Amino acid sequence: MRLKDKIAIVTGGARGIGQAISELFAKEGATVIIIDLLPQGQQVADEIKTHGGRAEYHQISVTDKAAVESLFKKVFGKYGKIDILINNAGITRDRTLEKMSEEEWDAVIDVNLKGVFICTQAVVPFMKENKYGRIVSAASNVGLRGNFGQTNYAATKAGVIAMAKTWTLEFGKYGITANAIAPGFTMTDMVNKIPEEHFVKIKEGIPLRTVAQPLDIAYGYLYLASDEARFVSGICLTIDGGTSR
Repeated sequence: MRLKDKIAIVTGGARGIGQAISELFAKEGATVIIIDLLPQGQQVADEIKTHGGRAEYHQISVTDKAAVESLFKKVFGKYGKIDILINNAGITRDRTLEKMSEEEWDAVIDVNLKGVFICTQAVVPFMKENKYGRIVSAASNVGLRGNFGQTNYAATKAGVIAMAKTWTLEFGKYGITANAIAPGFTMTDMVNKIPEEHFVKIKEGIPLRTVAQPLDIAYGYLYLASDEARFVSGICLTIDGGTSR
């Protein structure tokens, strides 16, 4: 097991890529702390336990600084460590720049960027105490190349990449690595809403001519969260079938 006895916090772990990460990490021996506002996070945790894994679900927002700090303190008190933080929670509010409202901008910035800031700031003291940590945050290939109608989303994902590079410099001496993962189109609820005619064109634009499954992305998180990646820090691992080449 690649994560045997590790304590891993996964934000946005109730569905999509986050659910795949939670299930894979548990299968690899980690105790998974699922954070999500969606109540089905409890079902994910229960299913993990049904299959012999260890998981907890906590219904809080990554934008609630006090709640995040309180939960992380409780997790550390219970287990004596927090080994892994997966900053996966994210939202979209797509609209072209000229039509985008300030509320749509703020909502995406709050969850996708400020939420990553809040969770990472809360976990670092515990990782420093044990001189060990793996921080992996959800970027996107949109953060590398932009995308029509996603000024807010692209800005947050580019910011996540920059934060990982910065945290590598700040926390490397404490045995903490910080990386990002930039998925391309992945079969999540978000992608399932795309009309079929557009979906065909999307696949044609991907060199591998297919769309990722959540597990394809989760395996990237597994590598960066494992001890196999002990000397990997400050990178953005792109998993998009060759789209960003």
